[in-house]
Amino acid sequence: MTDALSPATLLALDEAFERDATRGGFARSGTIAVIGDDALATAVLERFNASVRLFDEHTPVDVAAPAGCERQGLVAELVTEVTLVIGELPQTLAGVDEIAGLAARFADPDVLVVLAAREKDLERGMNDRLRASFVEVSASRGRGKARALIASGPRPVPSPAYPRSELVSGLEFPIAAHGAVFAGTRLDIGTRALLDVLGDELDSAVLPERPTVVDLGCGTGILAVWAARHLADARVIATDRSWSAVSSTSRTAELAGVADRVETVHTDAGEGIPDRSVDVVLLNPPFHDGRAVIDDMAQPLFRAAGRMLRSGGTLLTVYNSHLRHRGALERTVGPTSQVSRTPKFTVTRSIAR
Repeated sequence: MTDALSPATLLALDEAFERDATRGGFARSGTIAVIGDDALATAVLERFNASVRLFDEHTPVDVAAPAGCERQGLVAELVTEVTLVIGELPQTLAGVDEIAGLAARFADPDVLVVLAAREKDLERGMNDRLRASFVEVSASRGRGKARALIASGPRPVPSPAYPRSELVSGLEFPIAAHGAVFAGTRLDIGTRALLDVLGDELDSAVLPERPTVVDLGCGTGILAVWAARHLADARVIATDRSWSAVSSTSRTAELAGVADRVETVHTDAGEGIPDRSVDVVLLNPPFHDGRAVIDDMAQPLFRAAGRMLRSGGTLLTVYNSHLRHRGALERTVGPTSQVSRTPKFTVTRSIAR
């Protein structure tokens, strides 16, 4: 099974096993929390022969986990009284902060934390975030262009819990965010560009009495919550492939007083939303995966929007102007016109065929 692991997760597995051996196999006497995927969870089960709880950012918690493993969200139950936290380092400082804080608050006092990443994805600030919650923090030797950070000795007063929330200029409701979510508690400028025209666009759209609106790739749920507040009779669905995004959206909706009208769905590219069932799709697509810029990341979301929109339904999209997505939107969804454009961002309206 270890041949299915990345160099980083294999390094984390080896470092954790070797360090645990020096502690007399302490981790093997308890429960281990895995931050990663099924392959890593299975390898941990094989190596340690201990109970495992698994958090996988991109797999819903109700999906069956490997035998001997319990799937959890990034919540206290994931790390309560665990003796080892092992897995992948998040690619955001806030993400590292969130995992470290959870482990320090709820894990066994003698917990060992071993998280690894590719060396090019490491930041010096990650050590500082771990050190805010743990007394001892060190780095492993590099191997396979990867390195692990190791922490122990939980501090008595770790950083505050996530999701954190903040009321920002330009919104009438707070934004809630887990550590791994893009933009955190900020209103990113792409979403702001779409919000600037969204009211007029929805007011001018031909909608049924009770329209269905989808925030596709919802992030912290700003667009979904805004739509629920603006369209009192709408059914709003917020969907994302990230557990942290969906959980953040649920909290943002709760803080805005529309939790009963925003349905959150943890799924990739809106999978499971029926074909031709949606009246409006709102989309601020990603263009990077972690730190890697990938120009065609939006294509699956365009296809998903085209699939779920009823004929005549509206897709409102904002994207970086240099990406020139209009042709792809024309082909995938339908006739597309420019709503607004700046050197940085373009907003378009597409009408589904």
